[in-house]
Amino acid sequence: MAAPALFRRHFRASGQKPPEATVTGREARLALNKTIIACTSALYCYSDEIFPVTEYMVTSVTERICNMTLIFWTVYHRSLCEAVFLKTNSSEQDRAGLQRDMLEGQDSKLPSSVRNTLLELFGQIEREFENLYIENLELRREIDTLNERLAAEGQTIDGAELSKGQLKTKASHSTSQLSQKLKTTYKASTSKIVSSFKTTTSRAICQLVKEYVGHRDGIWDVSVAKTQPVVLGTASADHTALLWSIETGKCLVKYVGHVGSVNSIKFHPTEQVALTASGDQTAHIWRYIVQLPTPQPTADCNQMSGEDEVEFSDKDEPDGDGDGSSDCPTVRAPLTSLKSHQGVVIAADWLVGGKQAVTASWDRTANLYDVETSELVHSLTGHDQELTHCCTHPTQRLVVTSSRDTTFRLWDFRDPSIHSVNVFQGHTDTVTSAVFTVGDNVVSGSDDRTVKVWDLKNMRSPIATIRTDSAVNRINVCVGQRIIALPHDNRQVRLFDMSGVRLARLPRSNRQGHRRMVCCSAWSEDHPICNLFTCGFDRQAIGWNINIPALLQEK
Repeated sequence: MAAPALFRRHFRASGQKPPEATVTGREARLALNKTIIACTSALYCYSDEIFPVTEYMVTSVTERICNMTLIFWTVYHRSLCEAVFLKTNSSEQDRAGLQRDMLEGQDSKLPSSVRNTLLELFGQIEREFENLYIENLELRREIDTLNERLAAEGQTIDGAELSKGQLKTKASHSTSQLSQKLKTTYKASTSKIVSSFKTTTSRAICQLVKEYVGHRDGIWDVSVAKTQPVVLGTASADHTALLWSIETGKCLVKYVGHVGSVNSIKFHPTEQVALTASGDQTAHIWRYIVQLPTPQPTADCNQMSGEDEVEFSDKDEPDGDGDGSSDCPTVRAPLTSLKSHQGVVIAADWLVGGKQAVTASWDRTANLYDVETSELVHSLTGHDQELTHCCTHPTQRLVVTSSRDTTFRLWDFRDPSIHSVNVFQGHTDTVTSAVFTVGDNVVSGSDDRTVKVWDLKNMRSPIATIRTDSAVNRINVCVGQRIIALPHDNRQVRLFDMSGVRLARLPRSNRQGHRRMVCCSAWSEDHPICNLFTCGFDRQAIGWNINIPALLQEK
């Protein structure tokens, strides 16, 4: 049967010997009961967070389930064979009575009602196999009938002797296969040629300028300061946030005030203050003072070449101490800590003016705080599942929150007496981010592999839809040129315009580009060296120079 073969493959992969099937039904039941108790206990402890389930526990429980299920299938298969043998000499009532007598004769502590229910379920399985067998016989008879009709033409279907007509058909089929293979080879060759031209053009327009290496774990978020001096900020799962010199790639400040993963970072619109959200259920506001180092000449990263779509191993990832982030000044305590959430704070942002901040959490709420007093002003409820992102409008008191419930919501705080909310429905999976653009547009990205552009005045349907081949993470829009940067799970970063036209794909080879999932993108339109930044779980952020006029001209 299929199930025993499946579990035998499991044991071959693990290098273990499958258990012998010479056991009684009572032994199988007792062993299966013990396994169910162990699984239930492990799941109960995990769900209540009494202690984490280790890899050893999961492996042990999985192997015991495989062992017991193999024994169970073997015993049941033996019983099923006996039932098939008895089927020709007894009626269905006699068989049911005989099986019930056999079950009652076994030593079991199960109540009779439960045992009868199990027997009925196994009977249903047997009847289902019987129906399939009868259907198979009927189909076989139809095939035989068709073979008789086609015999005059020298053609047969599955089971008849080879004839001249069939040999001719086979020859034609082989020719068709050869033709298809040649077409596929030709298409692949021409695709490589076209791809090489596209890659060359893309590299000329999108150039890698700088790599920012220093985190010890994946980077969730990247942001650019809005005041002088302009610095780059990264938020990482290694519990730290780092500030970088864009020109030199040197770490300037290290924030270590959080005790959980730092999930987002945003800079104050007018001051040298940063806002970070963390898995420790808090958001921190902290001040930084930086002195930019003198830029040093750097090698041209675009001279590096190699084939696209190269697979990487862990040893190819950047070293966590590559740029000596441990040597930079450290900020250990925040100015203010926002503590009203009951779950992971996944994102935070400043409202226009910087006097209020909004946070989004896995407790399904978003909170609006007064920065000066740290008091909770509003708790925004309505999402059915965990929030994934929040974003504020650059010039108006508007907030958009996205969630795993496949929706994103627009919150309006322009009128102090009325706080309206609009719900946007159009995605089929988690909405990973939703961001504002100039005017009355919102762009949303989702795990359903689409990006949608919405008009705030008409929320019934999107005005443009971008379909991709991978889940989309935290997107960002170039406000001046209205270009959307899409970071993907498959390590790619693509650029689209607001109408959904693809403009470029950032180059990625065996020497440059991201090597793991790309988590976030951020534009810095006015910076002369790097105007686009991306970060990912390869523990690095990358600065790119996008030739926007040339990009739009090619469009």
